Amino acid sequence: MDAREFLGLEATHNPHRWHFPVTPGLSTGGGFLFGGCGLGAAIAAMEGTTGRPVVWATAQYLSYAQPGAEVDLDVTIAVSGRQSTQARAVGHVVDREIFTVNAALGSRDLEVSETFVQPLDVPRPEDCDPRPLRIPGEESIMSRLDLRLASARGWDTIKGNPAPGGRSALWARIPDLLEPSAAALAILGDYIPFGIGQALGAMAGGNSLDNTLRVIRIVPTEWMLLDIQIEGIDHGFGHGHVRLFAEDGTLMATASQSTIVRYWDPVRPGTRPQAEHAAPVPGADATPPTEEHP
Repeated sequence: MDAREFLGLEATHNPHRWHFPVTPGLSTGGGFLFGGCGLGAAIAAMEGTTGRPVVWATAQYLSYAQPGAEVDLDVTIAVSGRQSTQARAVGHVVDREIFTVNAALGSRDLEVSETFVQPLDVPRPEDCDPRPLRIPGEESIMSRLDLRLASARGWDTIKGNPAPGGRSALWARIPDLLEPSAAALAILGDYIPFGIGQALGAMAGGNSLDNTLRVIRIVPTEWMLLDIQIEGIDHGFGHGHVRLFAEDGTLMATASQSTIVRYWDPVRPGTRPQAEHAAPVPGADATPPTEEHP
């Protein structure tokens, strides 16, 4: 299975229009399209339309799409040159815009391949504890991922144990996918909300406002290390980035996000515990729609 099949993305007779259904398997536990899946679908659509690989893509999330909805993706090529293309994709349900993605695509012959950062020193995936579903048996994007706690807390120890320096790490793989792709990296890059909970040492996450993926080099790998760094949280918003490494240490991509920070009730997704902390997060209403990462 490739990323298009994983996402249910299909072309139409119009080479600039694509569509995919919002299923529980592409949604959060709160019942909304997972932002990384939206960005991944847009990347796959733009790569399919232009015939070029994505260099970077940035999504702005505007509204929510629930299971049962059909998302139409319209690709516009703004500029196309000999080696690169600037494009955008708009995802909408009927006439309601859900997300907008801008991107650059292309490749150049340059005999330089260097990276200058190193991943966290963590055990191999098989030596790390699995991260089980928050609600056993639930159908969501989380049930389609295999996650291992490389340098992160589980449900039973996260409270009161913030990650040193706001840095945490997960091993992740998507069992259904045969090989990594930019679209798959977009899905796994959407883990800043997870990192926020780890950084705070609390049952917390958030709604993604945006997600930017920058692709460096994609290599064959089963597992990917998500090295997550939260830079800061203030005024109810959190900011951070994820470095996505292959098993052999190759830096494949980086992702960055800003989120609306929300605390949540372990029993009811998308809600804030009533007595878990003294300082409410601005904007965290009682029952927000959420792109939480429990």
